[in-house]
Amino acid sequence: MSIARSRLYCCMWHTVSTARLYHNVINMEKRDYAAAVAALNTLQSNFSIVDAIRKSGRGMNQQAMAEMVGWCRKAGYEVQPSDFDRLRPIHIAGTKGKGSTSAFISSILSQYRSSRQPSKVGLYTSPHLRFVRERIQINNEPISEALFAQYFFDIWDRLEAAAKAEDSSANAPTKPVYFRYLTLMALHTYLNEGVDSAVIECGIGGEFDSTNILTRPTVTAVTSLGIDHTAMLGSTLPEIAWHKAGIFKEGSVAFTAPQKDEAIAVLRERAAAKGTPLHIIDVHPALAQNEIKLGLGAAFQKINASVAIAAAAAHLRALGHSSVPDPTTVPHIKLPPEFIRGLEQVRWAGRCEIRRERNVAWHIDGAHTMESIEATGQWFAEQTAAATSASTSQPKVPRILIFNQQTRDACALAKTLYAALQSGVSSTSPFTHVIFTTNQTFGEGYKPDLVSMNTNQHDVDTLAVQKALANTWSGIDSTAEAHVLRTIEEAIGTVRKVARNYARNAGADAEVMVLITGSLHLVGGAIEVLETEKAG
Repeated sequence: MSIARSRLYCCMWHTVSTARLYHNVINMEKRDYAAAVAALNTLQSNFSIVDAIRKSGRGMNQQAMAEMVGWCRKAGYEVQPSDFDRLRPIHIAGTKGKGSTSAFISSILSQYRSSRQPSKVGLYTSPHLRFVRERIQINNEPISEALFAQYFFDIWDRLEAAAKAEDSSANAPTKPVYFRYLTLMALHTYLNEGVDSAVIECGIGGEFDSTNILTRPTVTAVTSLGIDHTAMLGSTLPEIAWHKAGIFKEGSVAFTAPQKDEAIAVLRERAAAKGTPLHIIDVHPALAQNEIKLGLGAAFQKINASVAIAAAAAHLRALGHSSVPDPTTVPHIKLPPEFIRGLEQVRWAGRCEIRRERNVAWHIDGAHTMESIEATGQWFAEQTAAATSASTSQPKVPRILIFNQQTRDACALAKTLYAALQSGVSSTSPFTHVIFTTNQTFGEGYKPDLVSMNTNQHDVDTLAVQKALANTWSGIDSTAEAHVLRTIEEAIGTVRKVARNYARNAGADAEVMVLITGSLHLVGGAIEVLETEKAG
């Protein structure tokens, strides 16, 4: 192993309590991207803290917004009246599809950059796949390492100065936690870089999410809702809808994807309380009739794209583009050419993505809720059906699953995936091989951008989740060959070995089908392995 790679892929398991001590080391280092990522990782909440919050049943921190206002002021920004209004933000919440919807909106808006506004489009999303700077994009590109380091340490220094001015106690936090810090940093970056349209995706919930520091978005939208983050948002759809609807604001246009009646009732009630009508967006006819080839090809992306069409249209009209049809007065607008290009050109890594190499077709889609894993299963079933009809003369094609979900009910998700696939493929056995791995990228450890402390390290070390998954799958389908592996690198290598063996009998051009799904940390790590090996 090279020295460079050894430095890059290191295990970093810190707790929040080390932040002050670690800061002294960081100050002596060069203030580059690596130093910024190292400092950022000290702001993660470790597993014991997060697990205690989950088990306490306290739910979301109702002081979160007051605390976020305080951090903004320490960084030099006011919220009432808000300095962030200059960003003309669009605010997106939801359980599934909010990242894809945000990407569609950003792609559409970018088609109008040759006009007076928007001149620069910001896109803030989470989580990231390979690099933390993916979360802060301008004109659909992650900001550079240099810009990330510059604005990271801008905020770091401002908060340090505020702590010294206040003469805070040694135990008082001097920085917000990871997601809040990145939210504040993103807004700071966009203001300094001249962004005049910012698409902001919520983290968790809406009402108490740190992104809800935005007071005057032009547009708000709620994508499809489901049951997730129950310890913080509640265990019922109405409770979750209440949190998501917290982004609605007076004077902002409000949209939602179709929801179950019990969720729609809550969304309508909360929108009315904010003095804004709620508009429900169905699938656009041009998408339903496949007149447009979306850059994200799965059928379930059509509703995300439809919400994005409405949100982008309302925003552009707020910027003065009167030629764009009003999405609040007609069920579906006639799509301008710019919208069509934006929908077709959107790229969103790790979401319904297909990559090919010799003998392997990698199907990659992050999915961590029951609803999203079911949608992923349906998408892969569609791809399987198409591939089967095109290769009827070949022997049975291996289908391989790589899966992990370290922090949720992984076994329940695996059962949901199996059910979705079984209903969509002709075979009673959706996969010939199933591989369960941790989120550890390489044998040497983790790339710093991919370090996560919100996991039970004992479970990771003992492969407890992976062994339980293998037992669960064997109980569902004993014909599939199950593997429990420690790293994503090993999982990728196992797939390639299966593919080579298959090609010896089926022909040099034979191709196995692989689905990588579950945790976005797994998906990001898999892309990192594939990209690193390609670069090498």
